[in-house]
Amino acid sequence: MSETNSSQVQWRKSSHSGGGNDCVEVAVMSGGTAVRDSKDPQGGAFTLPAAGWRGLLGAARSGGLDLR
Repeated sequence: MSETNSSQVQWRKSSHSGGGNDCVEVAVMSGGTAVRDSKDPQGGAFTLPAAGWRGLLGAARSGGLDLR
């Protein structure tokens, strides 16, 4: 994602983040959903297409990403 694109989108954090900077931020874009580290917003982001974002959310919700 180009820096121009990342500066023109509205980034948001989960309401469950506790207000700290220890989470990720997401932004919905025309090409998918962008994800970045809230501690380093200038450090870059990656974009997942819609199907990839749905898959990531599904895995997180089902516990598939939990550390065991």
